[in-house]
Amino acid sequence: MMRPLTTAACLALSIAAAPAAAQEGNVENGRLLAYTCQGCHGVEGYKNAYPNYHVPKIGGQSEQYLVNALSDYKRGSRKHPTMQVQSQGFSDQDIADLAAYLSNLK
Repeated sequence: MMRPLTTAACLALSIAAAPAAAQEGNVENGRLLAYTCQGCHGVEGYKNAYPNYHVPKIGGQSEQYLVNALSDYKRGSRKHPTMQVQSQGFSDQDIADLAAYLSNLK
């Protein structure tokens, strides 16, 4: 009798411990959200005046990379003052939407 109860308890714990499923991004909403990104990331050879920092092209990057980077900026574990401020306004769904859109750019 104890075995089914133990199995059920283990199954319940494994489901609770499973990582949350990645959110599916909405490309159209991502396109709208990415409008402000173009000011820096859409300009060929753009560099910040201070500090002197090359601004990378983000179009065509891996979707998971973009989600990770924006999430890290939002948490503060990835440092860049402008990106940290920008990311604070994004929900997890916004980040998924941006990543879905940007990863499909050429």
